[in-house]
Amino acid sequence: MVTPVLRQAAEQLHADELQRLSAADQQSGAELPPGWLRSPRAVRRFILGDEALGISRKFYGDDSLVDRAIVTLLGRQGLMLVGEPGTAKSMLSELLAAAISGDSQLTIQGTAGTTEDHIKYSWNYALLLAEGPTLRALVGSPLYQGMSQGKLVRFEEITRCPPEIQDVLISLLSEKQMMIPELGEAGQLPARPGFNLIATANLRDRGVHEMSAALKRRFNFETVRPIGDSEFEVELVLRQLQRELGENAPVKVERDVIGLLVTVFQELRAGSTREGTAIKAPEAVMSTAEAVSVAYAGALEARYFGDGRLTPAELARQLLGVVFKDNRDDAKRLRHYLDSVVRERARRDANWKCFFDACKGLWD
Repeated sequence: MVTPVLRQAAEQLHADELQRLSAADQQSGAELPPGWLRSPRAVRRFILGDEALGISRKFYGDDSLVDRAIVTLLGRQGLMLVGEPGTAKSMLSELLAAAISGDSQLTIQGTAGTTEDHIKYSWNYALLLAEGPTLRALVGSPLYQGMSQGKLVRFEEITRCPPEIQDVLISLLSEKQMMIPELGEAGQLPARPGFNLIATANLRDRGVHEMSAALKRRFNFETVRPIGDSEFEVELVLRQLQRELGENAPVKVERDVIGLLVTVFQELRAGSTREGTAIKAPEAVMSTAEAVSVAYAGALEARYFGDGRLTPAELARQLLGVVFKDNRDDAKRLRHYLDSVVRERARRDANWKCFFDACKGLWD
């Protein structure tokens, strides 16, 4: 029996697609870069889709950004993906690692508590006491494993690490080798072909640290931007929602309802309505990923507590949990948006009226 899991890694979830892409590379005689499991063209197809091979599109945004990311990973510099929260930086790094190395799990999570040991190596102290410093006693970090196996390594939220910890990467990325002084002459680990680093950074949230100029030079920076096309974002939210719910989920979802949700998110994100009226944008993250989460939570409420039809009322109840975090000013901004924008639309449109009434009822 297969044990169900909440989330599979990209290389497991899309294993059939990756096999088809590998077979296509072999059939065409495509050149594989040293250490890569697939050709750059196959990696691109895996991320952006290929109807002829039955490959689904997984990243929606700037296609040229994906091309530049692949080219960066072919070279010596690391890849730094920066942008607003919820713009699929982590997903893109996972897809790249899965397609190129077949392993997206070599990941370091950057936090205020990340230490040099998390980046390089630590020791099994029982073996260290019994045998002294040996390879058997060494516990390699994901970066150690990536260098020794010739695989991509992911470093999530690198700017949450203190600067002195970030700078541990400078020599590793420059020299492409790790020194382990405790092992003496055997303590030199050269990186194998295929090794590189994909880092992500959110430069907006509190608790982030500026990167040193020396470390920045070791990376090519690519900015992942929010989706600007409303129709495209509606289609994406609908597609992701259906994927989350599953094909047999008894929830009726209408496009107009998702369109309302996307309009709210885009206007609050941009600080401007579709009519051109300026509004104060909340500090809360209003990303496409958050919109999918609101739609999914609303659909679950409709399924288990409603009549199985997703309405703007469920979206309103779930939206408040996104906007109201720990900033009281965001509550004022949302109240102003409701009173000045949504109220007017509610007079002309039934969906907006349902949304407005639900928000007002919760507020009161």
